[in-house]
Amino acid sequence: MKAIDTNVLVRLFTQDDPVQSPRAEAILASFSSSNPVWVGLAVVLELVWVLEDSYGMKRDAIAQILDQLLTRQEIVVERVEAVRRALHLFRIGNVDFADCLISCCAYAAGCEGILTFDRRASRDAGMQLIG
Repeated sequence: MKAIDTNVLVRLFTQDDPVQSPRAEAILASFSSSNPVWVGLAVVLELVWVLEDSYGMKRDAIAQILDQLLTRQEIVVERVEAVRRALHLFRIGNVDFADCLISCCAYAAGCEGILTFDRRASRDAGMQLIG
């Protein structure tokens, strides 16, 4: 199995480069459900960060892109169930996607709680406020 880096996904989902975007599409088209490409959690987090910070995308647009990422048959996302739960929290709350993913991965790992100083994360991502 091969993996892809964030920049391939950025080109695929933004279609912002006349050379690299078609190449990203061709790369993804070379994979299938029987021969998928792997996307790690760090890539998912970086994708969200780039879309927010560099492209100024809003939550709804980012959530739609994450939906596409999670439903493509040729892509295997690391800890996909935790990413799906994080996407749900991201949609219904007002907290960063990273906090949602931190929370969902911790609970999936069997943690009893996630301690934080972040009020929004405690309110919207199921973390326990300390201090």
